[in-house]
Amino acid sequence: MRIMLVTDAWDPQVNGVVRTMKRVITECEAMGHEWNIVSPSDGFRTIPLPTYSEIRLALGAKKPIEERFLEYEPDAVHIATEGTLGWAARAICLKHRFPYTTSYHTRFPEYVHARFPFIPTWMGYAYVGEFHKYSGRVMVATQSMREELDQKGFRNVAPWTRGVDTDLFHPSLRRQDGGPFAGLARPIWLNVGRVAVEKNIEAFLQLDLPGTKVVVGEGPQLESLRQQHPEAVFAGVKFGTELAECFANADVFVFPSLTDTFGLVILEAMAAGTPVAAFNAPGPRDLIPGSKSGVVSEDLLEACLETLKMSRDDTRAYAETFSWRACAEQFINNLEPLPVPERRRFWKRFRKLRNIRLRAPKFPSSPQVPPET
Repeated sequence: MRIMLVTDAWDPQVNGVVRTMKRVITECEAMGHEWNIVSPSDGFRTIPLPTYSEIRLALGAKKPIEERFLEYEPDAVHIATEGTLGWAARAICLKHRFPYTTSYHTRFPEYVHARFPFIPTWMGYAYVGEFHKYSGRVMVATQSMREELDQKGFRNVAPWTRGVDTDLFHPSLRRQDGGPFAGLARPIWLNVGRVAVEKNIEAFLQLDLPGTKVVVGEGPQLESLRQQHPEAVFAGVKFGTELAECFANADVFVFPSLTDTFGLVILEAMAAGTPVAAFNAPGPRDLIPGSKSGVVSEDLLEACLETLKMSRDDTRAYAETFSWRACAEQFINNLEPLPVPERRRFWKRFRKLRNIRLRAPKFPSSPQVPPET
């Protein structure tokens, strides 16, 4: 298929949405599918999202996206985010009566409320409910999120699991000297991700734990947390093998977020053999219970101490059951392309209309009459 992806989250952003979509695209290309990706970096005029300047909101994008849509003639359209590009693509699909799918990556209302407490969550759900209202399928990563959205009146919610790179994130990177954490008091309690208020990192840093707490990542809350918690180690952003070494040489990965719908870093930690402690929230509660790979609890301190007893071998074995190929195949199956005969008629009609417009005579505009003096 020819797939058009519209996403407000893309390079140079570093987050789970971008990493998930990039890996899915790679797997889909290996399966023979083609992509046309619309993102804020495509020359649109942008402004920074308040309190989150790394995210750029594209302005005046509807017409350029529509031109690309008509030129590319996609078989399917997927809208990944609820930002300005997502709304523009939604309007275009509705205008032309072209089916599309969406995905729900973040608990958006809770995310907004965490940054702007004066905005109630019900208002956020009204916003996302309207955005996903006409989507053929709303793809979500976990069963608990499907149930939560069903209860809030979302229609056509469909499962879309995640995968993990078990070659990059591997227990063999664990070193006897602690690798990147050499010299730090054990055990090592690790958190990886955006250092931002909606990630609830403060709840992790306030725990009375033995050893050393390490935070890998950057974000708007970094400096304030560094000042408030001088006992913690803030290691900055890590990529590739350096990131994988951090996962492998930690003793417990701590995931305090209450707004993520999945938490890709949970699987990356598990693939490295590091068990996970988390709150009983969507994402962790779908991945961890019964896996022998971590603990979820309303008491994060209790979860951390219990997780320290988990087997690293069992944790790795569980992560090996998650495949990016399966994730990509599920994504493709969730898409809602027009049936082939109807698709051909759809684009044939638009090519005909385009040719009529091109052949139409161009009448000069009326001359401007200068105002009387």
